[in-house]
Amino acid sequence: MTLNTPGDLAISLGTSDTVFGITTDHKPSLEGHVFPNPVDIKGYMVMLVYKNGSLTREANSTSKWWEVGFYYKEHEILPPLPAGFHRYILENFKGDCLDDLSEREVEEFGPPSEIRALVEGQLLSMRAHAERFGMPSPPKRIIATGGASANHCIISSIASIFGCNVYTVQRPDSLGAALRAAHGWLCNKKGSFVPISRMYMDKLDKTSLGCKLAVYAGDQELVAKYALLMKKRMEIENRLVQKRGRW
Repeated sequence: MTLNTPGDLAISLGTSDTVFGITTDHKPSLEGHVFPNPVDIKGYMVMLVYKNGSLTREANSTSKWWEVGFYYKEHEILPPLPAGFHRYILENFKGDCLDDLSEREVEEFGPPSEIRALVEGQLLSMRAHAERFGMPSPPKRIIATGGASANHCIISSIASIFGCNVYTVQRPDSLGAALRAAHGWLCNKKGSFVPISRMYMDKLDKTSLGCKLAVYAGDQELVAKYALLMKKRMEIENRLVQKRGRW
């Protein structure tokens, strides 16, 4: 996925969604996984997994940023909630603070609002939980992969919610195995451990590790509004987990 620098974040948008991040300041939690980097003793990889990905997006047919939705066609991994749909309208949300803000649960949004509430909700959850695991805000960059990364509207939403440039990449899944084999050969040849970054440092654009800039970072005023919306969403999510969670 071309992740190679602390602060890099990758989002795989497939049948299920997965968030990968590189960090040197990890904060382990029961919500996801933290793995030591096998080729960089100072690095760690954060991994967050969501069961309701593309199938849920395809089953719902955009919301203004004051509408918040939780869409779980099947029981979710993160957060640990059973199947169900929860929709809230945020009242008195002016976009610059949460003072006097209240939420009201509703049965459904208007048809034009559902898909935006769904996509924004998924991405806000990814940002919130990634930050709780020690990933920086904003990330250095985001690399989007998977089938839904071909959707310009979705990756534009990623740029607006996370506040950084979004890149896309398409390459065989076997590339990682090939890189590990090449790295092992290089270490054996040198007779000692060699950081894997030596294989591509200063020449990413000339290798298959390169990726394409798809969308520039979102407008910072909009990014700030999403940060407030994320905070409110997590408050609602925590209440849902306490009430309906599957721990």
